[in-house]
Amino acid sequence: MRIRPGTFLPLANSIQARVTLTVAAVSVLVVTVIGTGLCPLIRHRLESEIYRETHRVATEWVGMMEHGQVPPPTPTARVPLVQLVDSRGRVVAAGPMAGDRPLSTVKPSANNRIDDVTECPEGKPCIMLTAARVPAFQSREFWQGEPHFVYAGTDQPPALRGRRLELLTGVGGVLLVALWTWTTWRATGRILHPIKTIRQRMSEITANDLSLRVPQPSGQDEIARLARTANETLDRLESAVTRQREFAAVVSHELKSPLAGLRTGLEEALLFPEIDPRQAIARSLPSADRMQKIIDELLTFARLRNTPCSLEPVDLGALVRAEAAARTTGTPVRTRTQPDLLVLGNRVQLGSVVTNLLVNAQRHASRQVEVSAERAGAQAQVVVQDDGDGIDEKDRERVFEPFTRLEAGRRLDPHGSGLGLALCRAIAVAHEGSLCVEDSPRGARFVLRLPLLTG
Repeated sequence: MRIRPGTFLPLANSIQARVTLTVAAVSVLVVTVIGTGLCPLIRHRLESEIYRETHRVATEWVGMMEHGQVPPPTPTARVPLVQLVDSRGRVVAAGPMAGDRPLSTVKPSANNRIDDVTECPEGKPCIMLTAARVPAFQSREFWQGEPHFVYAGTDQPPALRGRRLELLTGVGGVLLVALWTWTTWRATGRILHPIKTIRQRMSEITANDLSLRVPQPSGQDEIARLARTANETLDRLESAVTRQREFAAVVSHELKSPLAGLRTGLEEALLFPEIDPRQAIARSLPSADRMQKIIDELLTFARLRNTPCSLEPVDLGALVRAEAAARTTGTPVRTRTQPDLLVLGNRVQLGSVVTNLLVNAQRHASRQVEVSAERAGAQAQVVVQDDGDGIDEKDRERVFEPFTRLEAGRRLDPHGSGLGLALCRAIAVAHEGSLCVEDSPRGARFVLRLPLLTG
């Protein structure tokens, strides 16, 4: 049996869960390291503060023992337990809270007169105290040299009893880790919420309805840029699908007429024996030729869009002169070009553009066609001008749409496919140039612009 990933860990595929678990693991590690070092530091700091105070109280009382008198104990609020004990463990003097039993059995030596200890009497709270040995000269003065000891201490704070400090630190660390984990979960959820919304909207988009767009958050962060790029991609996709559908509809319409004519001619030859089959086939050939022409131009159009062409330096002026010279029939063509007009392009494709424009101009011209190839800034500019009726401004972009044929074009060339100018513009765009119809006092003025080859 195959086990799918995530069967045992349902959140394994969740970025929010992975980020949260990572932060939680790092938090546990950091808190553990900090707690391990912090507990001894806190304990040492508290003990140092307490022993500093008990040491002060003990040494001050010893210092006050002079002139043959032992002053009464001087306990404080922080150090309430003060005693003077002889070498046999008897309490000689004590503060009101110290009691009559020795606070400790520790007796510092003459070489190490002060010692800090923690005493834990059975059944009572532990006491932190300083044991100070009375100097020898004072012992001789007061007690004929018998050693005496001063104890100054206080009850051990609750935080230092047993493992309470470690327990409190651990509880604090757990709460801190929980807070970090919860904060990370919420913050990651808020950050990823727009992505979830985008995913849900993308799942609603189908090929039949590309009009939906993903929600675009405000700002310039990565998610906002992702949403903006997704919407731009959807815009291009919708435009491409729309053009494809329109293109398919137009192709179907354009192929329908010659196909119907071909079918009609062949059915007549089958249905009517008196019709000469050779004549019927001969009459059907123009329809077949028109279909073949449309299909060939469609294949050229598709290859131009999908297949990169080989590029080489092309002298556009020489190319224009050669193509114009080849137009020996029809309306005369007058040429004006500049030398060394180099562009980077495909010679065959650029030649087909010039030829197509010249043929189109000769078809609509009255007396003459003018073609020029000149520099225009950083571009090479080819202008094909006829003296015919021209093109209305509202149709100047429409003539570059596939299968678009104006009334004059249908009259002058009934068998045209309507793909010539569309192919010309596609070639110009593929060469990072442009092809358009510009204003002219008379006739149509087609202008091809291509970037000049530099270096």
